[in-house]
Amino acid sequence: MKKKISILGSTGSIGTSALDVVGRYPDRFDVVALAEGHDVDLLAKQIETFSPKVVSVRDDDARQKLKEKCSANVEILSGLDGVSAVATIDDAEIVLSAIVGAIGMRPTYEAICAGKTIALANKESLVAAGQLMMDAVKSSGKKLLPVDSEHSAIFQSMEGHRTEDVKKIILTASGGPFRDYAGDLAKVTVAEALKHPNWSMGQKITIDSATMMNKGLVVIEAHWLFNLPEDMIDVVVHPESIVHSMVEYKDDAVIAQLAKPDMRGPIAYALAYPERIESHVSSIEWGKLNKLTFFAPDDDRFPMLGLAREAIRSGGSTAALMNAANEIAVAAFLEEKIGFLDIYRVVKTAMEKHTSVKMNSIDDVLAVDREGRRLAQENIG
Repeated sequence: MKKKISILGSTGSIGTSALDVVGRYPDRFDVVALAEGHDVDLLAKQIETFSPKVVSVRDDDARQKLKEKCSANVEILSGLDGVSAVATIDDAEIVLSAIVGAIGMRPTYEAICAGKTIALANKESLVAAGQLMMDAVKSSGKKLLPVDSEHSAIFQSMEGHRTEDVKKIILTASGGPFRDYAGDLAKVTVAEALKHPNWSMGQKITIDSATMMNKGLVVIEAHWLFNLPEDMIDVVVHPESIVHSMVEYKDDAVIAQLAKPDMRGPIAYALAYPERIESHVSSIEWGKLNKLTFFAPDDDRFPMLGLAREAIRSGGSTAALMNAANEIAVAAFLEEKIGFLDIYRVVKTAMEKHTSVKMNSIDDVLAVDREGRRLAQENIG
């Protein structure tokens, strides 16, 4: 039987890659609902290609624009209620959560509570609300399948092995555009920070890669996904981005997942799980692969990684606050309101002004998120 899929964030980089995979397997997958954030024109094309029953757009203006563009028989919704409807639609078996930012948390949580299998690409869901999300997953009895390349690699490397036999996990990082940079990081431009050497991603995640906050967020997610303490999660810089992460076991054996850097690989694994299908990522040419390089990240060059570890140790609401402040700081850098190194300053200062609290609901998480954004804006000002 076909797997019925709903996609949150269908016009983003993960969403479009997922539809590329799905489109190659019309006998395996059926797209029943889509939600997008910014690109109504692309969504109209996706509706024409995949014929979903329900779609959601960001607001009523976008809804009207889509109605004018789309002649298909599809229900068009808008706003947060629309995204929630896409996340919880009865027909969907799998929900791919790929909306970027804190706005993706509530629909992801609602999808879990509605008994959906989650293919998770929204970082904020676990970074800001990890305990709530994982408790809901446990209650639902369904799977949460990671789509991030690092977590997918760990998940695959742990399949068939006992969690209690894990000594540590090793997350690999590309190092971003500044891993070998010899100049003054205070003077780097937005254009330079957006030139990722290995991956094609959205602007926000590309800047996070440049600061290595992205890897800090990955560490926090891994803490929740695999129920491991912070000191059992290592990070190494791996410029080739061929080894996507590794698991070291108590007998010192290391199991790794290797593939060329292309998000269609982990997406295909999550959507087809427990089967494997062709992802149409080109194979590694082993005869031409003459080196795999690994080295420890430079804590002075990438202090954001340390902030993420501090957030895990602090517990409570600290990670949610940090994540929100980082979103504001990255947006300010992209708008050239602050410099590259100011991103760390803004986030660090916000964390120092925050007192961690326990969060019992998504509303609690969103309240902390608002505080983080407010403190970051004050720091920018």
